[in-house]
Amino acid sequence: MRSNVVRRTLVGIAATAVIAAGSTAGASAALAAPRPAAAPASGTGGASVLVVNNLGLSTTQAKHWQCWLDGWGFDPGTIDGQLGTNSWKAAQRFFNYYGEYVGGRLVVDGVVGTGTIKALQNWLGVGIDGVAGPQTRAEFARFNNTNYC
Repeated sequence: MRSNVVRRTLVGIAATAVIAAGSTAGASAALAAPRPAAAPASGTGGASVLVVNNLGLSTTQAKHWQCWLDGWGFDPGTIDGQLGTNSWKAAQRFFNYYGEYVGGRLVVDGVVGTGTIKALQNWLGVGIDGVAGPQTRAEFARFNNTNYC
């Protein structure tokens, strides 16, 4: 009878130790620092892509473009010489308002895509191909050599 009691006690202690070890392992995993969430891929809903695309303009020329847009009532945001999303949204609104788009109104998303380049080319009076090549960049720079601030 005594050996039964000792055996049960040892089994109970062993079982308790195993359970405690499992609980501790689970607890340590539960108490571990959470992994950072994966960064959303660009283009996913709610994500905002902040991209600067000066199309070859210097910071000074880009400020002139921002001031020019602002002067026409199309808010480019901070006038800092960095043509980012807000500056290009202002340009897209301008192009839509004055009918400079080619083939259909522009989506006002601040992305300098083919449609935005075509509208810019149409407005600048250069060949329209949707590519911001040397002629487009040179004419855009020439226009923005004037200080509109």
